[in-house]
Amino acid sequence: MSGTLYLVPTPIGNLGDISKRMADTLALADFIAAEDTRVTVKLLNHLGLKKPMTPYHRHNLDTAGPAILARLQAGESCALVTDAGTPAISDPGEDLVALCAGAGVTVCAIPGPCALSTALSVSGLPTARFTFEGFLPQNKKNRRARLDALRGEERTMVFYEAPHKLADTLAELTDTLGADRRGVLCRELTKLHEEILRAPLGELAELFRSREPRGEFVLVVEGAAPLPEEQAGEEDALARVEQLRAQGLSLKQACAQAAGELGWGRRDLYQLALGKR
Repeated sequence: MSGTLYLVPTPIGNLGDISKRMADTLALADFIAAEDTRVTVKLLNHLGLKKPMTPYHRHNLDTAGPAILARLQAGESCALVTDAGTPAISDPGEDLVALCAGAGVTVCAIPGPCALSTALSVSGLPTARFTFEGFLPQNKKNRRARLDALRGEERTMVFYEAPHKLADTLAELTDTLGADRRGVLCRELTKLHEEILRAPLGELAELFRSREPRGEFVLVVEGAAPLPEEQAGEEDALARVEQLRAQGLSLKQACAQAAGELGWGRRDLYQLALGKR
């Protein structure tokens, strides 16, 4: 019988975020697949655990993935961890999950720390609908294409970015989405020097032209304003005005509400309604 692949989140900064279930899973697993064993051993030392580890990262996933799968199929259980946060979220762990799922091996996710959800929840921007963009492409052409595709994106957008690229990314987002678009820059989340900066993209870009970025960053950006609906025809617009008038609204109030609903200019619809009367 196959073993289980456990996805075990690790703290993104504060060791107090380790849950009992996370610690218990690490203790029970037969071995740990780690992004960087040197980082993971510090966490294990903190928990008082000693476990065999195998490296699993973006540079060896083609060989490490099948090797881990073979051990799982032989009945061992594996805890997959990253240096910080939830495995498989903007992380090569997604390839291992797909490999195991395709082979019928059970995958169990343990809830825990994630920079994406932490930044989104503290941003103050709409969270009902959002898109996670992770790291933007490094290739200039692909990067430009991705940014252009986001011009009309109405959902809140979440990006990860490295400190040495932050200034350029803020400048590019300002050029593409506009200097007035609201942004929230989250630095060193859950750590001692946690900082949340809320400002239009233009101001954030200007700030980091002269300030050296330090730490880990998550950027949350306001979505585009919805495009106005296609303007309704005159007859439909006037019919809606009369419907609202029958509900007790004044002509001016009815025209204002109908204009917003049907893509009309408020003054234009009011003048049309007056003319018909």
